Amino acid sequence: MKLSEKEIDTRLAELAHWGRTDGKWIERKYRFAEFMDSIRFTNRVAEEAERLNHHPMIAIDFRMVTLRLTSWSAGGLTALDFEAAQHFEAVYASMEK
Repeated sequence: MKLSEKEIDTRLAELAHWGRTDGKWIERKYRFAEFMDSIRFTNRVAEEAERLNHHPMIAIDFRMVTLRLTSWSAGGLTALDFEAAQHFEAVYASMEK
């Protein structure tokens, strides 16, 4: 189910570094020290996305990876978008150690 604007604002406030773009997306850019780190992160995000059955738009620009999420079937942002973002944050946190 598509979230209300208030629900989106509340959930977005709980996700540091994520922002809203074009009204229907949440987005975050991740920067890495090495190109291969960005590839490893992308591969782990892909695995997590498959497990969740919710796939982000992914752009790899050398050492920066951009993830964007929306729920096409609901016509905007849903709880699943924010759940996926939290999982992707956990993947990133596990790589920073």
